[in-house]
Amino acid sequence: MTFLALGVALAVLIGLAVMQLLFIGGRQVGEYVWGGQHRVATPRLRRAAVVAIVLYAEFALLLLSRAGVLPGGDTTAITAATWVLLAYCASSIALSAVSRSRRERIVQTPVSILLALGALVVAINGTGA
Repeated sequence: MTFLALGVALAVLIGLAVMQLLFIGGRQVGEYVWGGQHRVATPRLRRAAVVAIVLYAEFALLLLSRAGVLPGGDTTAITAATWVLLAYCASSIALSAVSRSRRERIVQTPVSILLALGALVVAINGTGA
């Protein structure tokens, strides 16, 4: 179950990173990200998207470690960081659900739910699964 949840979470993170890359590249996907206020990225939002991509990569590494694919998953630091990540993912559900952008609400809310569920299973089961 952990590896299925890990796979779902990693797929979501990859999809989110691709969406940010499209946004950085000038594609008109802004209605799906960052509150949906800008169809095309402003310079500030481009920088924020780069930061988001880096964070997604760090989230992936954290989940891979907690699931036992990378070392250190049973350490207190990794365990605690995974629960913090889960809290972050759970908050993104609420933020996506109240977005002013209808498209962001429709797309990102279920995406956030999937990511949070994947992180929850990995957080609970850790390296033992």
